[in-house]
Amino acid sequence: MIIDFHTHAFPDKLAARAIAKLTYPSKIKPSFDGTVSGLLKSMDAAGIEKSVVLNIATKPSQTDNIIKWCTEIKSERIIPFASIHPENKKPGDLIKKISSEGLPGIKLHPMYQNFYLDDEEMFFIYEAIAKNNLILLLHTGFDIAYPADRKADIKRLRKVILKFPKLKIVAAHTGGWRMWDEVLRFLAGLDIWIETSMTLKYIEDKKIFLEILKKHPSDKIMFGTDTPWSSQLEEVKLMQGLRDISEDLKEKIFSGNAKKLLDLQ
Repeated sequence: MIIDFHTHAFPDKLAARAIAKLTYPSKIKPSFDGTVSGLLKSMDAAGIEKSVVLNIATKPSQTDNIIKWCTEIKSERIIPFASIHPENKKPGDLIKKISSEGLPGIKLHPMYQNFYLDDEEMFFIYEAIAKNNLILLLHTGFDIAYPADRKADIKRLRKVILKFPKLKIVAAHTGGWRMWDEVLRFLAGLDIWIETSMTLKYIEDKKIFLEILKKHPSDKIMFGTDTPWSSQLEEVKLMQGLRDISEDLKEKIFSGNAKKLLDLQ
C-alpha cells in the first residue's frame, strides 16, 4: 500500500481558476486538473491507495466552506485535512467542529496565511489542535512562490515542537523546503513527523536526504508528493529507486507510519 500524505485538490467549479492562480508564481506545470476525480486518476496511475488532501484558508471567510467541502469529499481513499485562518474569530470552536466532523487534521501555511510559526498569537490555536487530538500539518521551509521568506524556518519550528510536546506536527517537505541543511542540524531526531514531498526532485545533495532519514525516528517519516505540483507516479518511482534505504524503511515511509498516525486499520 502507498499513502500520499501531501496532495491538493479543489471543488470542481473552482479547480481551473485555483490551478491557474497557483501555477503563475511557481511556473510548475500541474500534473492533473486539480479536481478530486483527477486526483483519483493520478492515484490509480501511481498505485497509490489513499491520499491526504490538504486545504489552506487564505481568508477567514473561507474556513467554513473548506470544512464543509472536506466532509463532502471524505472517502475510503480521500482523507481531507481542513484549515482555519489565524484571524478567524473563535478558532477554538472551529477546531472543535473540525474534530466533530471526523476530519483528522488541519493544514496551516505561514506564507499564504501571513504568520510566523512561533508567533505567540498562534499558541492558542496550537493548544486547541492538540486538545482535540488533531494532526497539524505545517508548510515548513521556504516556498517556491516566496523564495526568501523565513516565516516557516527551522528554528521557529523547533521552538513550537519543544513548547507543545503533545501536538502531533507533520512538517512538510522533509522538514523544511530548501532548508535541508538546517533540518539535519536542528530538526532531525526530534519528536515530529516529516513527509517527503518536493524533496527528491529539488534537493541538490541526496546524501543530506539520506542523513536526515538515518537521524530521524524511522516511525516518523511518511511519503508525500504535493501533487498536482509534482507527478505522483514520478515521486513513487524516485522513492522506490532509492538503494540506500532498506525495504522495511520504505514500507514504513510509503504506508506503515501514515496508517498508524491516521489510525487506519
